Amino acid sequence: MAKNRHSVLLALGLLLLLLWPSENARADEASELKQQIQEQSQKLREMQEKVDQLEARQRLKEKSLTEKIEQVQEKQKEVGSGPSDFRVFWKEGLNFTTQDDQFKLKIGGRIQNDWMWIGEDEGLKSDVGEQEDGVEFRRARLYFSGLIYDNLEYKLQFDFAGGDADLKDAYLGLTDFPIGKLRIGHFKEPFSLEELTSSKYTTFLERALPNVFAPSRNTGFMLYDSILDDRMTWSAGLFRDTDDYGEGVDDGGYNVTGRITAQPIYEEKGARLLHLGAGYSYRNPDDSVRYRQRPEAHLTSRFVDTGTFAADQTDLLGLEAAWVDGPFSLQGEYMFANVDRIDSGANVDFDGFYVQASYFLTGEHRRYKASSGTFSRVKPKENFSRSGGRGAWEIAARYSELDLNDGSITGGKLSNITAGLNWYLNPNTRLMWNYIHADKDDVGEADMLLMRLQVDF
Repeated sequence: MAKNRHSVLLALGLLLLLLWPSENARADEASELKQQIQEQSQKLREMQEKVDQLEARQRLKEKSLTEKIEQVQEKQKEVGSGPSDFRVFWKEGLNFTTQDDQFKLKIGGRIQNDWMWIGEDEGLKSDVGEQEDGVEFRRARLYFSGLIYDNLEYKLQFDFAGGDADLKDAYLGLTDFPIGKLRIGHFKEPFSLEELTSSKYTTFLERALPNVFAPSRNTGFMLYDSILDDRMTWSAGLFRDTDDYGEGVDDGGYNVTGRITAQPIYEEKGARLLHLGAGYSYRNPDDSVRYRQRPEAHLTSRFVDTGTFAADQTDLLGLEAAWVDGPFSLQGEYMFANVDRIDSGANVDFDGFYVQASYFLTGEHRRYKASSGTFSRVKPKENFSRSGGRGAWEIAARYSELDLNDGSITGGKLSNITAGLNWYLNPNTRLMWNYIHADKDDVGEADMLLMRLQVDF
């Protein structure tokens, strides 16, 4: 037994001796590990040198760029800021403005392409003639407007629809005149909410029937302003009757026109408001007057017409009101014309009115420009896009009526019922559809479907 134990111990000892590394082997391993550490340290030092070189180059570039910026700034200080130093930006049109806002220029325009389909009964055909479907560029305008020396406004606008260049606006104005603001030139007389609201922003394709009484654009002088933090506006002017080129030569044609508006309710930046207004115009025609009107579709014939009759004075009165409560709006006007005839010695009275309502299915509201007492651009909550934007959708309805019968003048009586659908793809583009039922009293009826593609800037 003892002998066997000695043999086992001897075998274990030999095995441990074989497995245990020698001193030389341990030294070789340590030397190899030390060499690896030295190589890695060298690589780290080389990488740090490269990083230091890159940082030095970047500092040189930044210093050079800073020096160039400082040189440009110094040159700007030497040259100074003047009328030629414009910044250019887009805000519903192309705008140029100097850094001190002393000079401004805006380039804008609009395109309105209209389509119409119409059907009428035999009574109307025999009275005003057969009507036909059609298409037209209702408006194709280009304008320039702006400010000079911070207090002189200007605008020049031409309409190329119809094949010629009709003058629409051409005026200068002082924005700091001692009594409000002064405007001189060719522009709209201050009468009627719907007339003074741009065609870019009207709810329907055409303005309502009573708009035949609104003077629209003539040449003259006008004082105007807003007061009480834009809660009221006033305007009054002297005008001459002119043609589409701003020209008028006759012994009469002098008109005095004024308008006043108030907003007794104006909340939530115009999302809830009440507008009230009144306009008056004293007109001195050149010995004759004529009122005639189409249904609310420009491509039709004129359904009612007084013909030309002798007159030397006309008084126009307009009353207007509008209510906006979020997406819902209600608007209406009444207009009255009293004409002093010189052939029979008896005055004749004509009048008309309209009431309209609209509702935004997508939650927007009609925007209001308090400084002028008119409605302005609708801005969708989201623009139409492939990613899911739907734009703004508005439904609308209107009833309007015009009576051109009085005394021996039988111009006719016309009423319109209009239903509308508007799709605002973005603030500058919209598609409009109108269905119109026109009824000429004791004569006949017509039905019309209209569509417009509008782009403005």
